[in-house]
Amino acid sequence: MTDASPAAPAGALAGGLDEQQVEESRRAHGANVVPPARRRPAWRLLVDQMTHLLAVLLWVAAGLAVIAGMPELGAAISVIVVLNALFAFWQEFHADRSTERLRALLPVRARVMRAGRLAEVDVTDLVVDDVVLLDAGDRVGADLQVITAKGLALDESMLTGESAAVPHDVGDLLMSGTFLTQGTARARVVAVGRATTLAGISRLSEGAERPPSPLTVQLRKVVRVIAVVAFTVGIGLGVGSLALGLDATEAFLFGVGVSVALVPEGLLPTVTLSLARGAQRMASEHALVRRLDAVETLGATTFICTDKTGTITQNRMNVVTVVTPSGRHDIAGDGYAPTGRVTGTGDPADLRQAALSGLRCVTGRIRERDGTWAAVGDPMEAALHALALRVGAPVEDVVVRRPYTAERMLSSAWYDGQVAVLGAPEAVLGRCRAVPDAIRTALADLTSAGLRVLAVAGRAADEATNETNEHDLELHGLLGLQDPPRPDVGKALGQCRRAGIRVAMLTGDHPSTAQAIARQVGLLHEGGVVVEGRDLPDDDHALADLLDCEQGAVVARVAPADKLRIARALRGHGHVVAMTGDGVNDAPALRMADVGVAMGASGSDVAREAADLVLLDDHFATIVTAVELGRATTQNVRRFLTFHLTDNVAELAPFAAWALSGGNFPLAISVLQVLALDIGTDILPALALGAEPGRADVMRGRRRRTLIDRALAVRAFLVLGLTEAVLALAAFTAVLLTHGWRWGDTPSSATLALASGTAFAVIAGTQVANAFACRSTRLPVWRLDLLGNRLVLAAVAAEVVLLLVFLGVPDVAELLGGSFPDARGWLLVLAAAGILLLVDGLAKSLRRTKVPAGTGAATLPVARTPREARSDPEEEP
Repeated sequence: MTDASPAAPAGALAGGLDEQQVEESRRAHGANVVPPARRRPAWRLLVDQMTHLLAVLLWVAAGLAVIAGMPELGAAISVIVVLNALFAFWQEFHADRSTERLRALLPVRARVMRAGRLAEVDVTDLVVDDVVLLDAGDRVGADLQVITAKGLALDESMLTGESAAVPHDVGDLLMSGTFLTQGTARARVVAVGRATTLAGISRLSEGAERPPSPLTVQLRKVVRVIAVVAFTVGIGLGVGSLALGLDATEAFLFGVGVSVALVPEGLLPTVTLSLARGAQRMASEHALVRRLDAVETLGATTFICTDKTGTITQNRMNVVTVVTPSGRHDIAGDGYAPTGRVTGTGDPADLRQAALSGLRCVTGRIRERDGTWAAVGDPMEAALHALALRVGAPVEDVVVRRPYTAERMLSSAWYDGQVAVLGAPEAVLGRCRAVPDAIRTALADLTSAGLRVLAVAGRAADEATNETNEHDLELHGLLGLQDPPRPDVGKALGQCRRAGIRVAMLTGDHPSTAQAIARQVGLLHEGGVVVEGRDLPDDDHALADLLDCEQGAVVARVAPADKLRIARALRGHGHVVAMTGDGVNDAPALRMADVGVAMGASGSDVAREAADLVLLDDHFATIVTAVELGRATTQNVRRFLTFHLTDNVAELAPFAAWALSGGNFPLAISVLQVLALDIGTDILPALALGAEPGRADVMRGRRRRTLIDRALAVRAFLVLGLTEAVLALAAFTAVLLTHGWRWGDTPSSATLALASGTAFAVIAGTQVANAFACRSTRLPVWRLDLLGNRLVLAAVAAEVVLLLVFLGVPDVAELLGGSFPDARGWLLVLAAAGILLLVDGLAKSLRRTKVPAGTGAATLPVARTPREARSDPEEEP
């Protein structure tokens, strides 16, 4: 909190500053403007999208294509890079504006005393030592120190995370960006602009750099490997061709062509569009993605740090139990509606007395708007108003109220010769004449049930409430308030456990309240961690060790800097962290986390702008749904990576056979044919695989930490890729042999064109089969529902059409270097496709034998249509 400035000049506390004093203060302390965030200009964001590692690799490929005499190819690759960069730039452009929204939290006008008169000025004109007048509903426009106050309470949740309104009194400091929920005040400005608490949070937000997403890290590794392989093979074959009689220019162009051919030009658009589809699916589930790579990062999440109020709970206070000296009453009502059902054993008159005593001490009320009853002011106080109406207690005006203070832990009111007192049980019960044992037992029961408990008492008094009248009280009862958990939270937490995702609750609430709610919803189990923010270890490693608890963790009374440290510590511990938040104070932590998750319904603009994901419904369950969709997207990325890498093996094999044979074995396919496969026939099936529906087991166990692991590499290179390569070379050889070719001979141009066209068709045909094989990692094609992904069917049809164009249109076929296969050639294509599917089915059968399908944790059902359930290839029927 901001420290108070030195003593105000004479006249400041009386009639405010005069014009000269205002100008002197402005020169000394500056304008009341939150300094703008330092951010990268738009042109730099666009350049970044065009210069990351994969884009650079494609730019090099485009340049080499031009050098090799293929300007059309160079232009096509360049267009791919530019379109992807523009698409990603548009997503990123709106993601880095969080601190700019801080100004929106300030009111437009403020009421101040200037030269003995009340004036209304623009909030940016406030200066240190101005005297500001505040009423309920006003937002604080600078850091203020209270001069006088009456029933003053502020909502500071946007800065502190505390869900309840915070009472204030004379001498207290009010932070800019907060607003009054009740009461009035006169306060002196002690800090403006860059010196305010709000500006301090802005600086924290700027200092929290976004980490690279797991997808970005993995793709960098993949691209490095591809680049090394492509250029190593290109250089090797270029040098080798010199020994086979090519001149230096021809050898160079040949090596360049091979290098360009081995660069996966279709990988970048495939990844981008797959993530965009994942983002679209998340939006339909009330989760708005602001950065595309956050889709995959969500799927990689291993730790979720969540708020309590409004995310785990409904942020809707309700009095559910009243215990009076004569008995217990349970109240059932819908939200803040004034009607409800009352059951119990106590005297109804005592119940009404307790409800009325509580209501007299507060100003919050309920009001009907468009047929719905809602809280006006503090939700807890509104709940007391709803209680009074439900039990039939008359709502009366109060002459004098003495507001709540942290020292007294209670508030009081005087009316018609009576004093009513409302406050924390430990404060109120200690002032009562007698407290029955049944009341103390009931208090323990209510707190252990996770209810927020208030005690109400009263006494006769002839004068307005004062310190003396708040003693020697008669207990009227205990009020048990509940902020009910969201009904789907328990199920969502169960999904997290099955998925190996740890969850910690970070809240500004009292530890006992947070602990009870965490146990109630199943977040905290026996042996779990409960700690206050002030007691967190100073060492980041020790902090991560403490919170990385399988039984759950709760951090109460958490501060903004604590959340920032927690995100950093858990990331350093190897976790992929999703951090939720709704307030200004949460912005730095949201940026520090791998995935910042903001509340869309109740959160601040600052939090939403700092986040990667915005929950439109504020539900914790929506986070889990987004993680599920992120995992499904990651599975799809692995599917089309398998598809792409398989093709690369088949494309590389002819060049390897030609080089290893010393030129005695003809080159089966040309560089242009390889490029036609990469950019032409393969890209649509790869995109279709990116739209594969999610599997029921997607939330079973922790997600793979790498995109390309041993299982994927073995399947792509040694099973599918090797099979495709052998089949293509076998078909090429078969055509040559049937036309009289012998080892070392140079086949005629017609024979070579026919054999090359057949090899090209075999690779394309086996890739058609591969598109279906890559839909599942466990089930053979004949056990899949072919209609489960109609986009694959459409993409395969388009691939066949393109294949016929490449081989059947004379000019195109001549350019690529192959001719239309004869009938025997097409039989070879069909046979090769069938063989690939048989090999794939055999490999999957062996894999299922080694790792039975039934092993692992039980799968929690996910929401899927009947068709999706029937077509789920990852599930055993």
